[in-house]
Amino acid sequence: MIERVRAVLVTADDTMLVIRRTRPGIPVYWVLPGGGVETGDESREAALHREIHEEIAGKADIIRLLHRLETDDERQLFYLARIATWSFEDRTGPEFSAEGRGEYALEEVPLTLEGLDGIDLKPEEIAHVLRGIIGAGGLGVEASR
Repeated sequence: MIERVRAVLVTADDTMLVIRRTRPGIPVYWVLPGGGVETGDESREAALHREIHEEIAGKADIIRLLHRLETDDERQLFYLARIATWSFEDRTGPEFSAEGRGEYALEEVPLTLEGLDGIDLKPEEIAHVLRGIIGAGGLGVEASR
């Protein structure tokens, strides 16, 4: 089974970092930073730290597991994390230089229902989960600052 880790990265301005994906022949969509767990990763959290470093040259403080999405062949773990610094220009992930992968752009989106409604966040289940949490009063990261 393929295992992936992704992060809802909350900034000091209470925005969320997302990656806008533009690929030929496919409508634009957004994803959360993260990727596959590799055999050399000591833990899922270590894999997430590695992926955040590769994708946005950032360092995050993981707060908690937010959601688990599982199919027959894939498990995705979504973590809630705070991030203070990042540099998309200094990313090192191999996917950025792969031919035919399309474009990647880092964006900050308000952590509001309106912010989520303004993007097509994939997978749809995590967008639905985030809408429910935000609609119920927020992610609860304020106390962890």
